[in-house]
Amino acid sequence: MLAHPVSDFLGSSAALCDAVLRLRGAALTEELGRIARSVVHSPQGRYLPPGTEGLEAWAGGLVQEIRFENQSFGRFEVAGRSDYTDAERQHLASLAALAGSVLQVHSIAQRSTHAYVQVEAQLQHQSQILDQIHESVLTMDMNGFVTSWNKGAERLFGYTPVEAVGRNILFLYDDEDVGFADPFLEHGGRLMEVRRKKKSGEVFWASLSLSTLHDVDGKPTGMIAYLTDITERKLAEERIHHLAYYDALTGLPNRTLLTKLVDQALTVAQRSKLHGCVLFIDLNRFKLINDTLGRRIGDALLKEVAARFRLVLRDQDLVARLGGDEFAVGLFDIGQHYEASRVAHKLLAALNEPFMVDGHDLRVGASIGISVYPQDGADAETLLRLADIAMYRAKQGGDSDAEHVAFYSRDMNQGMQERMRIESGLRQALGNGQLELHYQPKFSIADSKIIGAEALVRWRHPERGLVPPAEFIPLAEATGLVVQVGEWVLEAACAQAQSWKDAGLPPIRLAVNVSAREFTSALPGRVKETLERYGLEPSWLELEITESTLMHNIDRVIGIMDRITALGVTLSLDDFGTGYSSLSYLKRFPIDTLKIDRSFTTGIPSDASDCAIASTIISIAQQLNHKVIAEGVETVEQLAFLKHSGCDEVQGYLFSKPLPAEQFEKALREDWLAEGR
Repeated sequence: MLAHPVSDFLGSSAALCDAVLRLRGAALTEELGRIARSVVHSPQGRYLPPGTEGLEAWAGGLVQEIRFENQSFGRFEVAGRSDYTDAERQHLASLAALAGSVLQVHSIAQRSTHAYVQVEAQLQHQSQILDQIHESVLTMDMNGFVTSWNKGAERLFGYTPVEAVGRNILFLYDDEDVGFADPFLEHGGRLMEVRRKKKSGEVFWASLSLSTLHDVDGKPTGMIAYLTDITERKLAEERIHHLAYYDALTGLPNRTLLTKLVDQALTVAQRSKLHGCVLFIDLNRFKLINDTLGRRIGDALLKEVAARFRLVLRDQDLVARLGGDEFAVGLFDIGQHYEASRVAHKLLAALNEPFMVDGHDLRVGASIGISVYPQDGADAETLLRLADIAMYRAKQGGDSDAEHVAFYSRDMNQGMQERMRIESGLRQALGNGQLELHYQPKFSIADSKIIGAEALVRWRHPERGLVPPAEFIPLAEATGLVVQVGEWVLEAACAQAQSWKDAGLPPIRLAVNVSAREFTSALPGRVKETLERYGLEPSWLELEITESTLMHNIDRVIGIMDRITALGVTLSLDDFGTGYSSLSYLKRFPIDTLKIDRSFTTGIPSDASDCAIASTIISIAQQLNHKVIAEGVETVEQLAFLKHSGCDEVQGYLFSKPLPAEQFEKALREDWLAEGR
């Protein structure tokens, strides 16, 4: 017996574990037998694996079954001695128990390894099948990260599996598609045409189908995508679509597409309560050019005409070639139908310059007919037909080669002619000294003294006399002439103020209205230059701006206002309460005065709503340390209510109508003398 049986047993146990891990077959059987002999110090010993139960046992030896959880793994047999001790018997039993547990673990590991090898072989087989498929196949998890990538995907996109697996699927999206998830990413199972991007940067069209992958419990684990390049088919479809809906010569929409687009635009116009107009254009003198110089020159001329029409129209306007020398334009983002007549004249003006075609100096004009939605019709075909009728009516207006514009509605024709006459006259008035300023005094409620005046433009026509502002101011705003009118008003008001200053009158605030078109970054510089030119202190001038001016690019507007107030010129917010200004912005505006619009003053004191609105405006102004002026005050009852509510200033017919410069100066002197100054 050895001196250290415990150490020997531990060593034998380690040897057993090592043998099971390293050896197989006869070598394992032999080594386990050797370990059994060593444990009990027996000259004979062997390991009999399962299936060798029929061998005869050695006489006088020890037999120990190797079992684990009712599973047999064979037995140990030792012999050659007659004096085995209880300790040795226990060591052999312990060795058998260890061998059973180790062999059981090894058996499980072998089965798992075999199963893994089978699965791996199956996956490799499936991968080979997928790689032989021409179609691109890839899988991703539920967050869109690529988990597999076949050869078809590598050929289509140019990325290897190493480059693609692990990246989010968005790296394949065209930049225009990023941020717009495919609708069936959440559902799968549907076919969709999408734009995708290759490694080279090339964008192409693909047919994409997605299906959901599930685990053994039926829970979704990812998606499998099938993609096929359909770029050639899409290009062919686009060519067919272009041939069906676009004019081959000019590239403009044809009548079919125009009809579709007009009907769509009419639906939007109906919801937005906007007007819509269709212009039917027929070129004058084109047939003569085409017959004389040939179709090649005629076609080149039509392309040039189409290009000029496109240049003078807005991006949202529709222009189409109907055939021959006929064109059509659709206008739908307009507030008033008469705006169509201005567009018509812009189109005619685009034809004024001669066309140089192949060395020929060519000139063409046009006749234009206009139909209006909803007055004349509610669909594209009706509007086109009526615009065509109006075009022939325009041609009958005089020389067949002359340029004419006509509405289908005779009432609209008369209105258009009147507006054109006023617009032309207003342009002449600006250059011929027909404009003049009247001044409506502003009074302090506290002492009924004149503290300023609003400069109001008037048009004294040589034949019609004084033209009402309501006739020409809206037209000036619509045509852009309001900018020139506004510049004239500022100049005239400062000139008059200089005259009063030189005459010794005290400084008063002259309020000049500034339109939204004038309220640009150039305005502060123009105001400063005008004041300096006339030698006026800023206290003579006040600029009145409307709420609508303030609601576009707030920070830019505030920046302009700050530059104006830095000059010492005060700002007044006109027509307060009629626009859409936010109170959060109001506190940021560097204004001096809020003006209560006459639409609220009129109902005071009988209309409770008008009273409430006026009182609220006054309260807001007081909280913000602004003065308040009410316009349109015509009765003592209105004045009493405003005074009681805390209003500071008023203007209106109760005190004075707008006065010519001489009469206002007289009133100002009388007021000044009455005060004892």
